[in-house]
Amino acid sequence: MARLKDLIHKPEILSPGHRMCPGCGAPIAVRQVLMALDDPVVVCCATGCLEVSTTIYPYTAWRSPFIHNAFENAAATISGVEAAYLSLKKQGKVDKEIKFVAFGGDGGTYDIGLQSLSGAMERGHNMVYVCYDNGAYMNTGIQRSSATPRGADTTTSPAGKVIPGKPAARKDLTAIMAAHNIPYVAQASPSHWNDLVEKAKKAFAVEGPAFLNILAPCPRGWRYDAKDTIEMSRLAVDTCQWPLYEIEDGVLRITYQPKEKKPLTDYLKPQGRFKHLFAKGNEQLLEELQAEVDKRWEELKQRAACQEAK
Repeated sequence: MARLKDLIHKPEILSPGHRMCPGCGAPIAVRQVLMALDDPVVVCCATGCLEVSTTIYPYTAWRSPFIHNAFENAAATISGVEAAYLSLKKQGKVDKEIKFVAFGGDGGTYDIGLQSLSGAMERGHNMVYVCYDNGAYMNTGIQRSSATPRGADTTTSPAGKVIPGKPAARKDLTAIMAAHNIPYVAQASPSHWNDLVEKAKKAFAVEGPAFLNILAPCPRGWRYDAKDTIEMSRLAVDTCQWPLYEIEDGVLRITYQPKEKKPLTDYLKPQGRFKHLFAKGNEQLLEELQAEVDKRWEELKQRAACQEAK
């Protein structure tokens, strides 16, 4: 189990002084992932909030080899670097252990980069892909992505007379990655740092590809006070909107179960992107959203229970 007093003495790979927004969940998640490392690492980053705010020329916030790639092909790039490393190691030109990690937002992971990601996972590269999921294309104007929850107000799914926010449910990318039958897949939240760091340790330790889907609240896009980022993360977990679980060698295990599952409205109310849902006439939609969360949570518990019984 990760110990806080050990982690705080580790050198920071993502240094302070970057230009991410105050309260952004992405650098918190990235720092927690990188705390799990003991070996040198090569970082690749898809275009997005994390990349543009940590590598503004001529400065960089990265204390590691860092590659910026296009929106759509971070997974392909880091898999190519990993393949080159294996070749150099075979030739005796490299003798140290090096890890490889790619970071991408939900736009560059759920949508534009999905083909690249799927290919890298299927080929079996020894790499970790981390999605920092803030639920929209935040870097380019808060447009909806396939990670955007149903009912959210974005610039391309505006809440109004025509639609009450995004009409479609969010894509379950964690399940899609698990369907690739890779060694390790997990869903995590920065509010539960110990759980996240332990999952990152497992991801870096396995032989083959691993995928981490990490909630990364965005004060600007979600419209809440920047000081409440960790509270927003915690509410997502405690309402089971964002359950914490892992799938290791095909076996699913829930890593955190709320002592008392909170109603979804506790998570929705503090966010301006869901403000319209509490207007008169949207009661039915709120009930449907709660029912969807309940259904997915029960299904997840049933799957975990069935595997424990085997």
